[in-house]
Amino acid sequence: MGDILVIGGGIAGITSAVEASETGYSVILVEKSPFLGGRVAQLNKYFPKLCPPFCGLEIFYRRMRTNPKLKVITNAEVLGISGNPGNFSVTLKVKPRFVNENCTACGECAKVCPVEVNNEYDFGLSKRKAIYIPHAMAMPFIYAIDEKSCNRCGECVKACKYNAINLNETEKTVNLNVSAIIVATGWKPYDANRIENLGYGKIKNVVTNMEFERLSSLNGPTNGRIITAEGKPIGSIAFAQCAGSRDQNHLPYCSAVCCLASLKQATYVREQYPDAKIYIFYIDIRAFGRYEDFFAKVAKEKGIELIKGKVAKVEEKDGKVVVTAEDTATGQKIRKEVDMLVLATGMQPSLAENPIPGIELDEYGFVKEKPGIFAAGVAMKPLDVMFSNETATAAALKAIQIARR
Repeated sequence: MGDILVIGGGIAGITSAVEASETGYSVILVEKSPFLGGRVAQLNKYFPKLCPPFCGLEIFYRRMRTNPKLKVITNAEVLGISGNPGNFSVTLKVKPRFVNENCTACGECAKVCPVEVNNEYDFGLSKRKAIYIPHAMAMPFIYAIDEKSCNRCGECVKACKYNAINLNETEKTVNLNVSAIIVATGWKPYDANRIENLGYGKIKNVVTNMEFERLSSLNGPTNGRIITAEGKPIGSIAFAQCAGSRDQNHLPYCSAVCCLASLKQATYVREQYPDAKIYIFYIDIRAFGRYEDFFAKVAKEKGIELIKGKVAKVEEKDGKVVVTAEDTATGQKIRKEVDMLVLATGMQPSLAENPIPGIELDEYGFVKEKPGIFAAGVAMKPLDVMFSNETATAAALKAIQIARR
């Protein structure tokens, strides 16, 4: 019998797992991918302090490494949950990693791997090998083989001096019995290809907000240089808020963080291009609580223009992105020619299209709590990092109460 199961290895799941295990309860943390960190590991900076996310993640990782009460299982998918509070049965499918703890992350295997695929860490803006570590702060810091793209050529096995690779490793099923469950399965960016009028996938320099995070990151595809698809510097840029959010045809709810994320990203542009023209098209700016000061500070910066109006059309002309919207403050139709357009796509819960039997969801795909099963982070509702951590701590406290009984 285990005490607490945490599903999801992003910032909320890690927080719940660490907080619960450090009080003395046995915790099993399962993550679907080969590495922990979730969406936070893909960010360039947090708002409002604008500090890099790895400083916070590394503190958690250090606490995890020295915690005997916490067990981590990566590459593990929950197939189903049954039972009642104090006695849940959980079935896991654990996919092979093909690389064991002998790995020193020397990288010789990746050098000889002949297979290159789109790198999901960079949202396809870069390539990676079939055997890979996504970034220098990965947890665990051990290579993994992408089973779908590996051609079993065996070159990595020949290159490895530490007997760390086993291409014959197989999938296994694991059955757990736990007292309480925390669901921290996170979110994925809404698919911008579905928003036909905004030009994503058709016009070269139209990117999503998460793609822009990677373009701005030092460990991203351009080493942190914000440039166009042609490799040119940015003279002007537009941000389109509520791209697919607050829209009955897409995500009918507000994703809560998009306005602040775009304001944050405007500071990225300002740092690299002090004279660039920055336009933010919005329905209304939502900067609740203590974030109001951050909004006010960024909004008054020179060269940043906030335009109240939803983007209606996006076109391409002479290599420029042409953005058309109605300025509702003046009633005038306006057009801006920019080098890049960033779409503030919303947060869609990961379980919306991939539900887990035994976990109840609401109409949007967010987790509905029930006795013994608690939600944390964006599995519960759209949240920023700070509030995700708060809900994660709350979920840990609720789970502990069940485990104590």
